[in-house]
Amino acid sequence: MTRLAALIMVLALPAMAQEMTFSFTATEECLASEGTFGECVGASADACMQSNAGGYTTVGMGYCLEQEWQAWDGLLNLHYGEVRAAARAVDAEMRELGSSAPSQADALRDMQRAWIAFRDAKCDYERSLWGGGTGGGPATLSCLMQETARQALYLEAQRN
Repeated sequence: MTRLAALIMVLALPAMAQEMTFSFTATEECLASEGTFGECVGASADACMQSNAGGYTTVGMGYCLEQEWQAWDGLLNLHYGEVRAAARAVDAEMRELGSSAPSQADALRDMQRAWIAFRDAKCDYERSLWGGGTGGGPATLSCLMQETARQALYLEAQRN
């Protein structure tokens, strides 16, 4: 009977995550009020965990953290595209002037590729600290969210 109850709980977890809701609003409002990185990154994931039944379960935390990570990833990709377009324009202008300056677009691409490898390695390390325990999943997602947010904000600053 205990095994049946455990099986029912495991099968119910994906359904629970599907019923949860997420909004990036808490993070956006924090950033708009000039909150610090530590105050703002994760604010929406925290609000998600607080406002959803089961938000503090491993599955709930995973859902909320992944949703905020994906929101940051969308911003990162948007800002990367903007910075890359500007870098390509500078490169074209420099070529037109006969400059031998290194390519900004190539340097940006190389930096981003190196950053992805760093982020993934760092977050793999974070997961390893949990020794295979269930907290490793949320720890990994939290790391991915924080590192992606940091890079998105860095790229946003490069647009100016």
